[in-house]
Amino acid sequence: MDNSQQFKYSTGVVAYPIFMVLALWIVFWLQVRFFHDIKNFGVYPLTFKGLRGVLFSPFIHSDIKHLYHNSLPLLILSMSLFYFYRTIAWKVLFYGILLSGFITWCIGRPANHIGASGLIYVLVSFIFFKGVFAKYYRLVALSFLIVFLYGSMIWYVFPGERGMSWEGHLAGLITGFLFSLLFRKTIAKPERYVWQQPDYNEDDDPFLRHFDENGNFIELKEEEEPEDIPEDLSTQSQVKIVYNFKENPGGD
Repeated sequence: MDNSQQFKYSTGVVAYPIFMVLALWIVFWLQVRFFHDIKNFGVYPLTFKGLRGVLFSPFIHSDIKHLYHNSLPLLILSMSLFYFYRTIAWKVLFYGILLSGFITWCIGRPANHIGASGLIYVLVSFIFFKGVFAKYYRLVALSFLIVFLYGSMIWYVFPGERGMSWEGHLAGLITGFLFSLLFRKTIAKPERYVWQQPDYNEDDDPFLRHFDENGNFIELKEEEEPEDIPEDLSTQSQVKIVYNFKENPGGD
């Protein structure tokens, strides 16, 4: 991983998440105005027809309240993903949709499972466990922030509220955890300074040469160099001029 590309703001950190959330709202508008049957394109477990929902279900919502509750968490979490893990962000999103959807298809009740909440649980789980495994203070701090903001979501991976796809939430939680293990070696790290490199040698540092072992500043004298020699002079003339310069550097 190129460390120079980590922990730096770019347009994509904001643009991509906004585009994804905007896409959800556009699909919902099309669903309400023109294509009412889109709502049936969710994950219907253990049926061949229901497999199409593995790809389409995150973009479909039952009503505007459902969509609103998913929009803000998806926006915040995806921004965090693109900022801290930009090199694997698209992989986490795309494969997260597929794997969490497929797990929902395998373990879900015989119902139409729709909504982006499964993907949200993928992001919550991935960002939390990845930060813990990384053991890097920025990512650990991000993990604690995720727990503070969305820790209560853990209760929705168990059967409870009627009409809620807890199976989709559980599938997202499992998927995010698996991805944090799969991409465990791909840990974002900040760019190191020269003196933080393992092969750094103080004796080769031109700045530290100005200090003695007690930390006192030492003024180094630079070697005097001869004046520029015209390019059209012959080699013999150049040697003579350089010799005269060294013999009499002050000139006549």
